[in-house]
Amino acid sequence: MAERSFKAEVERLKIGDGEVFEGEGILAVTKALLQSGVAYVGGYQGSPISHLMDVFADASELMAGLGVHFESSASEATAAAMLAASVNYPLRGAVAWKSVVGTNVASDALSNVASGGVTGGALIIVGEDYGEGSSIMQERTHAFAMKSQMWLIDPRPSLPVLVDMVEQGFALSEASNTPVMLELRVRACHMTGSFVARDNRRPPLTVAQAAQSPNRDTSRIVLPPANFLHEVEKIEKRWPAGIKYVQDHRLNEHFGTEQDDIGIIVQGGLFNSLNRALELIGLSDAYGNAKLPVYVLNVTYPLIPDEVQAFCAGKRAVLIVEEGQPEFIEHELNTLVRRANLDTRIAGKDMLPRSGEYTADVIRQGVAKFLRAHAPERAPVEVAAEAPALPPTAVPQRPAGFCTGCPERPIFSAMKLVQKDIGELHVSADIGCHLFSILPPFHIGNTTMGYGLGTAGASAFKPDGKRAVAIMGDGGFWHNGLTSGIGNAVFNQDDNLTIIVDNGYSAATGGQDILSSKAKTPQRSTNNPIEKAVRGVGITWAKTRTRTYDVAGMRDAIRDALTSPEKGPKVLVAQSECQLNRQRRIKPQIAKAIKSGQRVVRERFGVDPDTCTGDHSCIRLSGCPSLTIRANPDPLRQDPVAHVENSCVGCGVCGEVSHAAVLCPSFYKAEVISNPNRADRIRQRLRGWVIGALQRRSARQIAARAF
Repeated sequence: MAERSFKAEVERLKIGDGEVFEGEGILAVTKALLQSGVAYVGGYQGSPISHLMDVFADASELMAGLGVHFESSASEATAAAMLAASVNYPLRGAVAWKSVVGTNVASDALSNVASGGVTGGALIIVGEDYGEGSSIMQERTHAFAMKSQMWLIDPRPSLPVLVDMVEQGFALSEASNTPVMLELRVRACHMTGSFVARDNRRPPLTVAQAAQSPNRDTSRIVLPPANFLHEVEKIEKRWPAGIKYVQDHRLNEHFGTEQDDIGIIVQGGLFNSLNRALELIGLSDAYGNAKLPVYVLNVTYPLIPDEVQAFCAGKRAVLIVEEGQPEFIEHELNTLVRRANLDTRIAGKDMLPRSGEYTADVIRQGVAKFLRAHAPERAPVEVAAEAPALPPTAVPQRPAGFCTGCPERPIFSAMKLVQKDIGELHVSADIGCHLFSILPPFHIGNTTMGYGLGTAGASAFKPDGKRAVAIMGDGGFWHNGLTSGIGNAVFNQDDNLTIIVDNGYSAATGGQDILSSKAKTPQRSTNNPIEKAVRGVGITWAKTRTRTYDVAGMRDAIRDALTSPEKGPKVLVAQSECQLNRQRRIKPQIAKAIKSGQRVVRERFGVDPDTCTGDHSCIRLSGCPSLTIRANPDPLRQDPVAHVENSCVGCGVCGEVSHAAVLCPSFYKAEVISNPNRADRIRQRLRGWVIGALQRRSARQIAARAF
């Protein structure tokens, strides 16, 4: 069950020639693939292309009808290996994943396909994840494209351009026998717009037809002596062919005036931000009519020497707007300008920050600095006077954390209780929602090395008298952790504990189904237990807790694993459904039931302010967003009391934590009944009468003591 369904939008993918398509960038990319005659599609979810994978999944029936094979791959490496279909056959294939972590995982397969080259068009759609909204290390795809000699497209954020670059990417790949990477920035993925559609094309050759007529070309296999010739072919044949195609088809664009003594070169994906920056200082308008020349690199690798020379000729200075570092494009521009014997000054990181996201305001300040240095007469007065940055939006600081009702929170509450008894543990963390445990209020987690590598990261630790702990999610387990983590631990007989958080989905990437998901889908095999898998590779101590919200039970299970006399690796599967996905699943059902007049009971938790002591231990051990504080209703007490907000989903962790940690008994559970029946109303009146009688008696006793 993905975070969002695109069933309705997918219907628009069926429109034909001349009709206007409207929608998000990810839908435009999918439509472009179908218009290009793609034969197969695969990939692994991850921001910012998780929704692209969801679109592929929702459009699988449409794809199948066109003869397009689609797979939701087990990992990025699995997806990259699918490109083998384009090596010997004229099959167009596209794979997608999150960068740069996905590219790292896929690097072995990518290096092989880049070495041997391709016959059919091979397109790698990379979700470029850089800047303040990123969830990964700040690296760029550009380095990998250069390293493996694959062409890199960074399209200008415009739906017609996105569609054109997908189709041109396939053609560029075929013309140069080289895989092509197309990076989609987060704004490009989710921007909306329109373009004139063409008919969807059935691939001239399907993967099934190709398999029926096998073709073999040993010169494409990365094996001596062919692999030594691949490098020569890259430089002497593929590189010139790629440059010629980009130049002949004018994939790069020009905006603004034709002649000037200064200019700007910009990565295609940053053009909209650059244009907004120019607009703010009076050098462009909303339609890109700039008052100085702008050369847009929709293809950022390779650069086209003739185009660079033509743009820089006659200019005193050119600013390159290149986000991130190292400044690969700036270095190459300087080389090309010197080779052409031009005196043009290339400005870049001396005008713009070396790191960080290039927002419109950051670019505005960089362009202003460039103008003051190389065209002071054209710098507006307010810019020349070192204009202050735009005022920041006041946003209260808040660390990232688990969602309300998250089943992973009680796992770490239980771990805190265990550590209170047996001392601090070395905890090897992993990629996923559970990584939030390193932040307040838990402060659990010493390292994180990659998706599914939690157990591998703990393998070096052999503390005397104490076991190291590894955390792994179910998504990471099936992605990489079963072999790299559990299998490795069995082989080396590591005496560590791995806690596998089984919330039923690849939750952090948007709630996609995985092998151990409970959902039953006709296209995939699910309901494969994690415990069965780990026992299959040699784990003998393995247990599954089916309700993580039982904090006391989780505490005892973790303590048991850490103190067991049995040697060797141990696995504890902590199982409860992701609360976000659960709410997405049950809320429509509840709303429908209430609307139809059915009796619906929902649980809510609260805190009795008269009982609460105000020490807030419950908050320190839970951290639930619904659990907060409010003013003490007792005028004789100053400490604020704990309070449960209306966003509570009734998971009960707050009360469970309090009882497991022997804290105050102030938590209570209430049932909210919609469409109550007659018995409910009678019980409510009876309860009200009893409570009222007890309150009146208590009031009389207090009054009697007062006199």
